[in-house]
Amino acid sequence: MAWLEYLLPLIFLFPLAACAVIVVALHNLHDARVSSPFDAHPLREPGQSLRDRLDRAFAGLFLNGALGPIVSLAPLVYGMGRMLFASEQNWLEWAFYGALSTALVLVFCFRLIRDFQRIRRLKLGLACELAVGQELERMLRPESHPYVVFHDVPGGDDTLDHVAVTPHGVFVIETRARTPAVTPSGEEDNRVTVERERLRFPGGFERRPLDETRRAVRWLGVWLEREVGRAVPVQGVLALPGWRIEGAGAAGDLLVVSGDALADRLAGEWLGELDDATHDAVIGALHRRAGQASASVGLDEA
Repeated sequence: MAWLEYLLPLIFLFPLAACAVIVVALHNLHDARVSSPFDAHPLREPGQSLRDRLDRAFAGLFLNGALGPIVSLAPLVYGMGRMLFASEQNWLEWAFYGALSTALVLVFCFRLIRDFQRIRRLKLGLACELAVGQELERMLRPESHPYVVFHDVPGGDDTLDHVAVTPHGVFVIETRARTPAVTPSGEEDNRVTVERERLRFPGGFERRPLDETRRAVRWLGVWLEREVGRAVPVQGVLALPGWRIEGAGAAGDLLVVSGDALADRLAGEWLGELDDATHDAVIGALHRRAGQASASVGLDEA
């Protein structure tokens, strides 16, 4: 029975399959999210969405790094089994197994490179969000209790990095991480020029950060007016940590800052006067928004 020559070599794949099952099981056990011991809602810190994405990226790196050798060796192991059971040697078949194994090695190498680059980008973004969040925490002083800061507020289509509520308005702070360019002389060029509709970096232009910040401002303004029952002044802030901002006033409706002394800057910005009732209503609405999002995450996981 010729088909047994192809079926029996599968026995040699059982140890590899067992290792693959263990790797997948360990991957599924990984969950770095932490829930509150009081209400079981997921705890959120500055940059929490990036932390979650970074955890998933590391889990993907582990999966590709562990499964890569196992999957790549499978054709060779099966081919060795075929050599034992085959009645005659077919060198084209052995070459096919070798080529398949080589192709799998290349595929997993590219996947590992992709994961490595993704982790680098996420770590840079998280570092920038943490820097801006730490700067905003300076607003939370006992003598300045009207200042309240929310992190990772669920928006319409995306997450708002930070929302700061002051007696003089509400600020949406979006953080973007970019790697400074290196000049031919080896010096770092971290200058960015702000224009009305785009940012001019040393390596080119970008419109998306300004567009996304304006979209977040529009969504929050409409949502707060619906929740509070009156118009609330909302200002967008785009933070580019580590960059020197030139022409910061060119955007007009947005503040584009590097993030240094951001707490002092926002404390001095005057968008309008919020009476105590409106101020408290805004804070309550944002608290409910964050609580509802945490509760929905818990239900999805259950």
